[in-house]
Amino acid sequence: MPATEFDFYELLEVSRDADGATIKSAYRKLAMKYHPDRNPGDAECEAKFKAINAAYDCLKDPQKRAAYDQYGHDAFQQGMGGGGHAGGADFGDIGDIFETIFGQAFGGGAGGARQRPRRGADLRYDMEITLDDAFHGKSAKIEIEVSQSCDSCDGSGATPGTGERECNLCHGHGKVRAKQGFFVVERSCPTCHGRGAVIENPCKECRGEGRVDRPQSIEVEIPAGVDTGTRIRLSGKGEAGPRGAPAGDLYIFIHVRPHAVYSREGTTLLMKVPVSFTTASLGGCVEVPDLDGGTNRLEIPAGIQSAKQLRLRGAGMPVLQGRGRGDLVAEIVVETPTKLTKQQREILEQFRETETGDECPESKGFFDRLKDAFGA
Repeated sequence: MPATEFDFYELLEVSRDADGATIKSAYRKLAMKYHPDRNPGDAECEAKFKAINAAYDCLKDPQKRAAYDQYGHDAFQQGMGGGGHAGGADFGDIGDIFETIFGQAFGGGAGGARQRPRRGADLRYDMEITLDDAFHGKSAKIEIEVSQSCDSCDGSGATPGTGERECNLCHGHGKVRAKQGFFVVERSCPTCHGRGAVIENPCKECRGEGRVDRPQSIEVEIPAGVDTGTRIRLSGKGEAGPRGAPAGDLYIFIHVRPHAVYSREGTTLLMKVPVSFTTASLGGCVEVPDLDGGTNRLEIPAGIQSAKQLRLRGAGMPVLQGRGRGDLVAEIVVETPTKLTKQQREILEQFRETETGDECPESKGFFDRLKDAFGA
């Protein structure tokens, strides 16, 4: 029972003015009735099920339904076979076919619209900067080879004094149609490449492209606070479009070189600060350089341990396109002396003789736990 033998509305047992909800309800009822799982081996039910699916796939879509109401089965019977998802053409593509065949029914003109000039390509430039540059911001000048509008023809692609004429093949529409069986397939015109016009006398400088490759010097403003991965967009600094089409954009990708002292996490600056074991024991202060040219004073509390972190608020990186700065986090590294004078060694020996174990509670606690664990 091919779908084309019946009216789609009759197949679904609904009136031609039925709304979407009514059509959906009727489809579900009939699909359940004629489903192959409920009628195994029944070829007639299987064919009816396929026809019902084809009818519903058409009528549930407003554009397809409008085309069917106007043209009937002629709109898409070619190649539909059993119809619907069960064994014929995929109705998901029918809308595109409708627009090709019935341009006016879907708002298109009889010959289709010309293709818009292609926008120029976007470009990428990778820029490496120092952490100091990222802290302060900077102006940089880069040199790139890029397509630019042809000065000779002012980007038109035509020899000065001449212009374009209507394409003889597509008659200015930018598209041509070819009949394939029942269908009429529309494609971009091979002569004018969709522009609808051709240049009779191409510019010798750009060979009709309207653009030429040449070096360009571009000033780039790097804002303070950028980080690796920051992308700066320069609108209209990419490749020029063909024949006067808009230029693309230039994207500057920032890469910050590693610093000798600082590492970075967002707006937080990180550094390791070695201190002597006497400073760690007695306390003191350490001055570390700031990227703004000054110094930061770190107060070392007495008894500080290695890996302890000290935080200085507002001493980190600037907030990109914002106010204020992040923090500076200094990780303390207690350094054990490796070269001692005779006097220093004697002083340390005297200190060791006076040790009770309470001076280093972590060590004492560790050995106490060993004794408890192993019964020593």
